[in-house]
Amino acid sequence: MKILITGVAGFIGSNLAKRLLERGHSVIGIDNLNYGFLRNIEFAKTNPNFEFIMGDIANPLMLNNVKADIVVHLASQKIPRYTNALRTLEENYLMLRNVVQKCIHDKSKIIFASTSDVYGKNPDVPFHENSALVMGPSTVKRWAYALSKMYGEQYIIANHDEYGINYTITRFFGSYGPNQNLTWWGGPQSVFIDKAFKKETIDIHGDGSQTRTFTFVDDIVSALVLCVENEKSNNEIFNTGGKSSEISIKDLAIFIWKLVNGENAKPLLNYIPYSTFGNYEDVMRRIPDISKLRSTLNFEPQWDLEKGLRTTIEWQKQFVTP
Repeated sequence: MKILITGVAGFIGSNLAKRLLERGHSVIGIDNLNYGFLRNIEFAKTNPNFEFIMGDIANPLMLNNVKADIVVHLASQKIPRYTNALRTLEENYLMLRNVVQKCIHDKSKIIFASTSDVYGKNPDVPFHENSALVMGPSTVKRWAYALSKMYGEQYIIANHDEYGINYTITRFFGSYGPNQNLTWWGGPQSVFIDKAFKKETIDIHGDGSQTRTFTFVDDIVSALVLCVENEKSNNEIFNTGGKSSEISIKDLAIFIWKLVNGENAKPLLNYIPYSTFGNYEDVMRRIPDISKLRSTLNFEPQWDLEKGLRTTIEWQKQFVTP
C-alpha cells in the first residue's frame, strides 16, 4: 500500500516509516521540521519507495499533489506547558481538518494519533476505550492539548458518519525510544537521560508522585502497522501501551540515573512547584487497559521498561555534550 505519514521526521513518524518500508509499503512523508529532524529519516533517503515533502499541513495546499491509501496523522502540537494554548488548539484543528478533507476526497483511511491525555482527571484506572474523559477547568491551559485531541476524535467519527471515511484512533501512552525529541517535548525520560549523563540536577514537576506507564517505540510502531494492515482496525479506538508497569516520575528519574551512572549512584533531584510555570494541573495516574488491542488485532507488547530505557540511553548517548 501507499502510506502518507504526517510528521514523518519526528519520533514516531520516522520509526514507523522505517518499519513500513521494510514491510514493502510505499511511504510519502510530510514534515515542517519544527520538531522533527532530517537525521531521523536519513535511512530512507535513497529508498525508491520513499518520498519526502517538506511543508506544513496546516496549509491545505500541501496535500494537493499527494494521494495514499492510508494517512497516518502524527503531526501535532503538544501540551502547552511553556507555550501558548492558542497555537495548540488552532494548529491541531487546521492540520486535522485538512487531512480529513483529503481523506474524504481520495477515499483514504485516516489513522489518528490521539493521546492518553484525553482521559484527563478520571481517577478510575486502568483506562479502557469507553472510560469517561474528564477535563479540568478551562482556565488551565494544560487541557488545551487533550481537548484538541478529543475534538479530533469526535471530528473524525462525525466525518465517518457523514461521509463514510474509515478511521482508526490510537491513544498513545508515554511513548519513548530512539529518535525521541531531546527536550521536554519528547517527555520526561528524554530530559532525565540527558541530565543523568551530565550528572546535573533533574527537575521534577510537583512532588514526583504522579505516575505513568511508558511504551517503547517499537511497540507503538507494531500497533500502528497492525492498524495499517488489518481491516479489523477500521472504525475503532485503541489504547496503545506497552509491557511496562506503572511508575512514578520520581522513581523514573532515580531508575534512569542508576542505569546511566551505576546502581550505587545517588541521583540529584530538584522539585519544582507547578505554580512556578503558570496555572497548571497534572494527571496523577495514567494506566492503560490494552485488552481491546490484544483481542482485536492480536497485539502483544515486547518491551519492558528496563530493556527499552537501556536501548534508549545507548541511542541518546551520541547527543550528550559535556
